[in-house]
Amino acid sequence: AAKACGCGGGRLSARPMKDPTTLNRLYGRAKGHKLRAGQQALVDDFLPTIAVPDGPLDARILFGDDRPMEFEIGFGAGEHLAYQAALRPDHGFIGCEPFVNGVVGALMHVRDDALANVRIHMGDAMEVLARFPDASLDKVYLLHPDPWPKARHAKRRMMNPGPLDRIAAKLKPGGEFRFGTDHPIYCRWAMMQMNRRTDFIWQAQTASDFLVRPDDWPETRYARKARTVFGHDIWYFRYIRV
Repeated sequence: AAKACGCGGGRLSARPMKDPTTLNRLYGRAKGHKLRAGQQALVDDFLPTIAVPDGPLDARILFGDDRPMEFEIGFGAGEHLAYQAALRPDHGFIGCEPFVNGVVGALMHVRDDALANVRIHMGDAMEVLARFPDASLDKVYLLHPDPWPKARHAKRRMMNPGPLDRIAAKLKPGGEFRFGTDHPIYCRWAMMQMNRRTDFIWQAQTASDFLVRPDDWPETRYARKARTVFGHDIWYFRYIRV
């Protein structure tokens, strides 16, 4: 993976601070193209019905029962979030995305697929993650985050000690952290960061384990464009919380 070439990336990143080990906030674009009336109605009327509430969070507060919970950081247009939620209707899914056009996409999936097991936060994922009890999440997803390819911007990447410490704290022992990228610089950086840690075990045994998309990892429009239009390789990382 470290020898591959190409470029790409997503939108979210860690807010820079003086000490990169303390990074614990994420940010990204808030708006893109102007919303149509129907899209704005989804944000105004539908989002409040499935929005993550203020205050402490757990499965009972969000879904009314004790169920496994999965958390996606920066869900793009919501394709992956909706796929996983439809696959496991007995699980609860929390998706966070600051980009309003992406939130609209996710709301459309939730509405059209009648997904009752999804809660959405339009804003900072790290702030929401902090409000969950430790060892309460079964899976955390971070797919195609902003790579910040310049070395001087490395502290802005999500795959840094601060965000990873928080993800590790909130995952149950045996819980899974999935990370995907099509950017070779970020791929190398992420591998370096994760190889330093003792609280995650990488699940790859052979090269195909991170070069071939798993069956339960859907290809989003972003990933398909990166692969087919720009010719990027995509790397699929799965880690288990020790």
